[in-house]
Amino acid sequence: MELLTRTEKWNITYRHALGETASWFYTQIRDKQQIYGRRDSKSGRVLVPPRAFSDETLEPTNEWVPVGPEGTIECFTIVYEAFNNLPDPPYAFGYVLLKGADTAIGGYFKGVDLKDGATAAKQLAIGTKVITKFAENRVGDVSDFWFEIQA
Repeated sequence: MELLTRTEKWNITYRHALGETASWFYTQIRDKQQIYGRRDSKSGRVLVPPRAFSDETLEPTNEWVPVGPEGTIECFTIVYEAFNNLPDPPYAFGYVLLKGADTAIGGYFKGVDLKDGATAAKQLAIGTKVITKFAENRVGDVSDFWFEIQA
């Protein structure tokens, strides 16, 4: 049997409602330069990014909790190939466990020289301490903040 391949190009633009929880979350980042999580009413875990319902207990979350700005790197990747609608490479992206949170949030890393992947990987090692930084002109989305290695 011959296995076929097909090249397809997808270029989709869509607009979707974020809902109450994500809307409030991004408004706080935009207006107050603060990341918040939501507390799971049953387990007490602080979920970041926030969810209306716990992924573990399926109970509603019930309290907004400020987290960070300090955190530690949980995982990372360095991207050297271009992808539509993402930053020009190279760039680093990963997940950070912010102080006061029980789940990690994704974001970009800035301030690391990415030309030499091995050296950059050592700087972005799991467990490395980072600090959250905020854009001067925030619009209420994931590009409003990033992480830098703490000195």
